[in-house]
Amino acid sequence: MSTIAIIGGTGPQGKGLGYRFAKGGHDVILGSRSEERAVEAATDLAGRISGNGSVNGAANEKAAEAADLVLLAIPFDGHDDLVASLAPQLAGKVVISCVNPLGFDKRGPFGLDLGPTSAAETAQGLLPDARVVGAFHHLSAVSLISEADLLDHEDVLVCGDDAESKAAVIELASTVTGKAGIDAGALRLARQLEPLTAVLISINKRYKVRSGLAVVGLGH
Repeated sequence: MSTIAIIGGTGPQGKGLGYRFAKGGHDVILGSRSEERAVEAATDLAGRISGNGSVNGAANEKAAEAADLVLLAIPFDGHDDLVASLAPQLAGKVVISCVNPLGFDKRGPFGLDLGPTSAAETAQGLLPDARVVGAFHHLSAVSLISEADLLDHEDVLVCGDDAESKAAVIELASTVTGKAGIDAGALRLARQLEPLTAVLISINKRYKVRSGLAVVGLGH
């Protein structure tokens, strides 16, 4: 089992994924700009964890330093500065980006136009000594933190350019859905995966549900 740091671990998505990873037996460190907030969030989750997993809180830098694998679950606003500041702690590590660059106006959610790149690719550029993988973009924070045993009706799509790192994240997905993640291709495909979250948010609002993605036809 790994030690997994979640940068942005006090937000809904980070906290929900932290809960699922710890529930699956991993040691999780929720990271935050405020160590006090991180410890408070970790204490809140720890009472729900049974088995071998654990949840602790720390400032972002300490969390990243202590982990084998790091998840970025941060808002896109301020993304570049925060990621760049953690480059020394993240060198040599697998870094998962589930960042969704979205905008909202009176017509609803939409994917921000980043040009020929994505949040995940931007993170890779800022972290040349890390191996960035895009994954966990489309999971509802409400579903993640729920009492459901597994989100087995959904699939986790994983994109990346390093085969070994991608394989590790594909395996990690099973702690959330009970099945391996799906290899969705190269890291550049995060350009399509990230804004797709806006479509799910729109569906959720229209039908008052928590929609997810499932891929059919794979034969397993």
